[in-house]
Amino acid sequence: MSTLEKAESKEQAQTAVNTQLSGSQAVLEALIQEGVDTIFGYPGGAIMPIYDALYDYNDKLNHILVRHEQGGVHAAQGYARTSGRVGVAFATSGPGATNLVTGLADAMIDSNPIVCITGQVFASLLGTDAFQETDVINITTPVTKWNYQVTDATEIPSILAKAFYIAQTGRPGPVLIDITKNAQIQLFDYKGYEKCDHVRSYRPKPIVRKEYIEKAAEIINAAKKPFVLFGQGVILGKAEQDFKNFIEKGGFPAATTVMGLSALETDHPLHVGMLGMHGNYAPNVMTNECDVLIAVGMRFDDRVTGRLDKYAKQAKVVHLDIDPAEIDKNVTTTVPVWGDCKETLPLLTQLIQQHDHSAWLAEFRELEKKEVQEVIQDELNPTSDIMTMGEVIRVLNELTGGDAVIVTDVGQHQMVTCRYAKFNKSKSNVTSGGLGTMGFGLPAAIGAWYGAPERDVVAVIGDGGIQMTIQELGTIMQFGAKVKILILNNEFLGMVRQWQQLFNDKRYSFVNITSPDFVAVAKGYHIEGNKISDRNDLRHALKTMLDHDGSYLLEIMVGKENNVFPMVPQGASVSEIRLK
Repeated sequence: MSTLEKAESKEQAQTAVNTQLSGSQAVLEALIQEGVDTIFGYPGGAIMPIYDALYDYNDKLNHILVRHEQGGVHAAQGYARTSGRVGVAFATSGPGATNLVTGLADAMIDSNPIVCITGQVFASLLGTDAFQETDVINITTPVTKWNYQVTDATEIPSILAKAFYIAQTGRPGPVLIDITKNAQIQLFDYKGYEKCDHVRSYRPKPIVRKEYIEKAAEIINAAKKPFVLFGQGVILGKAEQDFKNFIEKGGFPAATTVMGLSALETDHPLHVGMLGMHGNYAPNVMTNECDVLIAVGMRFDDRVTGRLDKYAKQAKVVHLDIDPAEIDKNVTTTVPVWGDCKETLPLLTQLIQQHDHSAWLAEFRELEKKEVQEVIQDELNPTSDIMTMGEVIRVLNELTGGDAVIVTDVGQHQMVTCRYAKFNKSKSNVTSGGLGTMGFGLPAAIGAWYGAPERDVVAVIGDGGIQMTIQELGTIMQFGAKVKILILNNEFLGMVRQWQQLFNDKRYSFVNITSPDFVAVAKGYHIEGNKISDRNDLRHALKTMLDHDGSYLLEIMVGKENNVFPMVPQGASVSEIRLK
């Protein structure tokens, strides 16, 4: 921040110093001082004083009225993911607050920095089962990084400063602040807003230990078959260039988790694909062939590791992570490198030797050819009359050039999109990775657009997931988010159907799903749309969607019983990945 900017910020902070403000006004002043420009929310009785104060802040804060509180918290997540800033959501007490829980859990496991502010009944009524009272603090404790209940307005400036600091430092996560109604209307002597830069007993970044960096470099330099796995930590640490410098100096093949997608451009010569249950063949197999496994900003999720007792047992493991709790949690580490990868990667890069591992990289490319021949070719360029999800994504890539933000819901379409979408820029992949929340896609895409309005935002959603939060079309209608909605309709809950086919003898139990006329529904919300089922219409339909000035819904009918392969069956080793 420049000297002028600091002076202006200080001046703004002093505008209401030593004046009487209500708790509600103090909330809004805090948001402004934290640089918040957009709030996603839904009013109600217990948060009404904050909304009344917001009436006078319309020129400073953009409030987006969602159609459901779950939509609000997912939108805040999408905003955070594309902007790199803290997303903010408002909700009232009782059902308003409980409707946030799914999004909080999603943000917690996917490390999304968001601050949710909920209204609460008067402090005098707490514990009396008052109208729309719930114990939101105890309900949300397991799914927040921190939460707090404010009952006195004088606490609001310091508590919100602490909330924003905790949400965005260290390993980011969701914070919830519950404010009783009396605190919202209470007047107090406002002494200005001071951002938080320290919380006692909270250490957002562990101390970087030089001896561990040196030991890690020693192991890496001795490796014959080093393999790098990278996750969202690279993006959260703003370390994309540092990561690229690291793998390029060492000549390391690098594979991404679902959440790490877009940290490294898809076509980088050292990028060898995606890890995990529906990841690429080569990186899964080679995990059990490498001699040194270098994990950067990823947590060894079970979808990545498969059977832990058969996971990379031959390899020495170097794990770089900002969260010490992730070290040795699932995979035993040979050398832990604690710290922010923005700090640790450059230190490690200085100590590793320039190396050419082209022969080792060639082994990945040979296995890649096998996957192309047996899976990818048929998925991207099918010879049957039935369209595949993969070919839709292929044409989408060709039209966007890999520059769009791609938001996915959860299911087969999610895995296909993550496998085949091209990403040239960081913060381009927005998906529900750890929790796998159906209904995430549409509201997250709205938030993603507000976080990056200069970019094309395409939401790829299944016919099941879209119906969980379809009411958010009303949010688009009212506020004009230019989201392109691509529904891949296979008339099934596709991923569950695939499992029932493969592991339950095709006993399709309640996975057939009937859908409305999505185009007609969209038109009811004054959103243009189209539906196609013929391959000959695909390119034109996608181009029309992308070129349209405003939101647009395109429904594409794809194969009903197409499966996503490769696949690591649950309980199998990553090296037992199936191509068919």
